Formats: sequence, structure tokens, C-alpha cells
Amino acid sequence: MVGITNKIMIAEMRRQQKLSQSIVDGQTAISTGITLNKPSDDALAWVQVSDIGRSQAQQAAWQANVSYGTTRAATAESNLSEINNLLTRAQELVTSARNGSLNDTSRAAIVEELGTIRTTIDEMLNQKDYQGTPVFDEGQSTLVPVSRGLNLAVVGTRQEVSEGIDVDGAAMSIDEILAASITAIEGGVDADIADALSGVKAAQSHITIEQARQGVRSDRLEVIGTRLTDIDIDLTERRANLESTDLQEVISRVQSQLLQLEAAQSAYARINQQTLFDLIS
Repeated sequence: MVGITNKIMIAEMRRQQKLSQSIVDGQTAISTGITLNKPSDDALAWVQVSDIGRSQAQQAAWQANVSYGTTRAATAESNLSEINNLLTRAQELVTSARNGSLNDTSRAAIVEELGTIRTTIDEMLNQKDYQGTPVFDEGQSTLVPVSRGLNLAVVGTRQEVSEGIDVDGAAMSIDEILAASITAIEGGVDADIADALSGVKAAQSHITIEQARQGVRSDRLEVIGTRLTDIDIDLTERRANLESTDLQEVISRVQSQLLQLEAAQSAYARINQQTLFDLIS
């Protein structure tokens, strides 16, 4: 009989301990706003939250790629715009060089400015960011993963931007076109200067097309970035629904458990005050 009584008492102590822990968990859920803290709280919800967590980690990686790609694309767009402006100025200079009344000093000034434009464009085509990454990819565009199964080229290559320009059937680079313009102006032959002007116009048209292509790349990055943000918001809401505390339900449960614990402790205290003869009588 004493052994049975001891077992009952131990079982009651364990029940009260479990009830106390449940109350503590409920109070924690109320204060933190999160109910799901361990698998035993809700095994199915825990699995779903784990899956969502992995998806969020992948989404974060893709968003980081899009952010970096957007930065590269913006720099490429800026450089292309400046190159276009410089070629516009080069076109003005070559046009003015066709004026037969130019003296040697004026011609030398035009050549000097064209040389500066040539150097500046070359620097912009070969520019690198703080990480040493070229503004324009070399040889082949680097593909950046931005979603499952989707890799994007965020900038064009230096070769695409500056080479293969059709000048009267001949493929030339921007550097070669500007070099030819300088040589033509130095020579002073109007026919050569006219050919040089055609080359500069072709270079500017080529850069305008490259600007349009870069704009398409930037737009795609923006669309994908927006989609990733929408997906992340959806995942966050789904996770919150699984983890978040239903305050009304939890508060009600904790209050009920507190009453149960108080009653159990009161009964336990009364039992402990009885003697062995009281228990077995």
C-alpha cells in the first residue's frame, strides 16, 4: 500500500512538472509571439517551417545575385551613356574638321580632344569595380543564377560593345575608328575625313543598340527582383502563420493550466499533511 502511494505521489509530481513546463511554454509564446519552438510542438508544422526556411535561404541567395547584377547593369548603362556622349562629341569634332578654313592650331586642338575621347572610352570599356570585376565581361558574358533553372547575363562583353562595328563593309572597333579619325584629320584630306565621319556615326549607332540591349537586361533583372520579393513576402507570411502565437487561444489555455496547477498543488499539499495511517485507513 505504501509502495502504491509513493508511485501515485511520484506520478502526481511528474504531472505537475509537465503542467508547469506547459505553462512556461505558453508564457514564452505570449511574450515572443512564437508558438513553434521545437518539433514536439507540432511535428507537421515544424517540417513545413523547415522547408520554408530552406526556401527563404535560397531566395536570399538569388536576391543577393539580383542585387549585385543590378549594380553591374547600372554601371554598364552609365558607361554606355557616357560613351555615347563622347562619340557624339567626336562626331561634332570630325564634322568641324571638314571646314576647309581650319588652321593648323585648330586642327591640332581637334586631334588633341579626339585623343582624349579615345583614351577615356578605352578606360570606360576596361573599367573594373572595387572587387576587380570588369564593368563589361571579357569574351563571354557571365551568367548569374537568379532563380531555379534561370541564369542571366547582366552585362554585355567588351567585345560586343566595342568591336565588330560595320564601317562600309569592314569590321572595326571604336578604338580603330577614332584612331582613323585622328589620322584623317591630321592628313587634312576631305575624302578621308568624310570616311572617318561615317565610322564615328556607325560607332555611335552601335553604342545606341548596345544601350537598348543593356536596358533589356536591366528590365529583366528588375522583373525578377520584384518576383523574388513577392515570393519572399509570401514565404514570410506562411511561416508566420505556422509559427505565430494565437494570443487568445494561448492565454486562455495558460489561464486554465494555472488553475489546474493551483488545484493540484493544493490537493498535493493536503495529501502530504496526512499521516500514513490516514492514507491506509
